[in-house]
Formats: sequence, C-alpha cells, structure tokens
Amino acid sequence: MSAPAAPLASARRPLVVALTGGIASGKSLVASLFGALGVAVVDTDAIAHQLTAPGGEAIADLCAAFGPDVLDADGAMDRAAMRARVFADPAARQTLERLLHGRIRTISQAALLAAASPYALLAIPLFAEAGPDRPAVDRVLVVDCPEQLQRERALTRPGLTAAQLDAILAVQARREQRLAIADEVIDNSVSVEALQARVRQLDDFYRQLARERSA
Repeated sequence: MSAPAAPLASARRPLVVALTGGIASGKSLVASLFGALGVAVVDTDAIAHQLTAPGGEAIADLCAAFGPDVLDADGAMDRAAMRARVFADPAARQTLERLLHGRIRTISQAALLAAASPYALLAIPLFAEAGPDRPAVDRVLVVDCPEQLQRERALTRPGLTAAQLDAILAVQARREQRLAIADEVIDNSVSVEALQARVRQLDDFYRQLARERSA
C-alpha cells in the first residue's frame, strides 16, 4: 500500500537510493542493516502505517470513504480486511491510493530533504510498478531472492493465505521486471554474514558516489 514519492525539487537533497523488492524478499532486513551503518532510511510502508494507525491523519477520510467497519478494535485501519477488499474491488483500491499516496509523498519528501547522511534510502516496495510515476532517484537497489524462497517466507506471515499471496503477486512486478530496472542487486538467499558484507560494500560505493556528487 506504499506509494511513490514525487521528484524532489531541492538540489540540496542527499543522493537517494530507491530500495525495492517483491513481498518477503527481505527489504526490511536490508534497510535495517543500512540503518545500522548510519544511513537515513525513509520507509513508505512505515509512513502508511503511521497514517492509518489509531488517530492517524488518514483515519477520518478512510472511515468516510469505506465506513467504520474499515477499523479494527484499536481504531487502526484493519489491514487484512482492507487488503481483501482492494484485491476484490479495483475501485476500492483506487480510493485507498487516492487517500494515502499524496500524504505519503509529502512526508517522504520532507524526510529525504531532512536526511543528515550522505545518501538516503527510499524504501518503496512498489517502485517497479509505478512506471512513469516513479520517484526521481539516483540509484535503484533491488533486493532479490528465488521465487520459491519468497513464497516460503511470505507464507510464514500471520493471516496470509496462499490465495492471498497469489493475489498480491499477481499485481506486483515480476522478478525479471524488477531486475531490469536495478542499478544494484542484493541477493537475499545468502547467509546473514554474506548479506552484511554486501551491504557494507554498497554503503562504501554509495558514499563515494555522494562525495563525487557534492564535489
């Protein structure tokens, strides 16, 4: 349910790397490893959670559009129920995107402009799917793993059925489409140690690019 950010207008923004990948590819783990190295991470999915949490900025509009049943017992958007609804009804999906995407765009822009690190990661799961509406970024980093491993990981998530996973995969870009737009790729079927080493390698590379950009 994340949205692409619009191009940033300021020339003072840091080097921006789009971090993307399919469901259960390991984007969150990779983002956390970059974050541990002091890299600013702007997570559009986390922003969506913030907007749809109890008392979140989008809650009133969601209730107006979908009715009070869209909320769970705590007053947050019921994500499982909404997921089922938008996959069954394209119009509902368009409404949800209309209510969230502009807000996500504004918040992510501000966070990128405020980033203190030499470069920043824009974690955006549906980057490949955005087509011409993709944000203006400097590099695209795709987290990749074999499709069977992706399915196995996804089906460990609470409440996600095989049928729901198939529906999600049907609207996501294919693996080869994501790889085709990648500047760099992280193979997340390797050991944690190998993954950490690859992240450190890319961190050095992006920091060098940022230095060259600012020179």
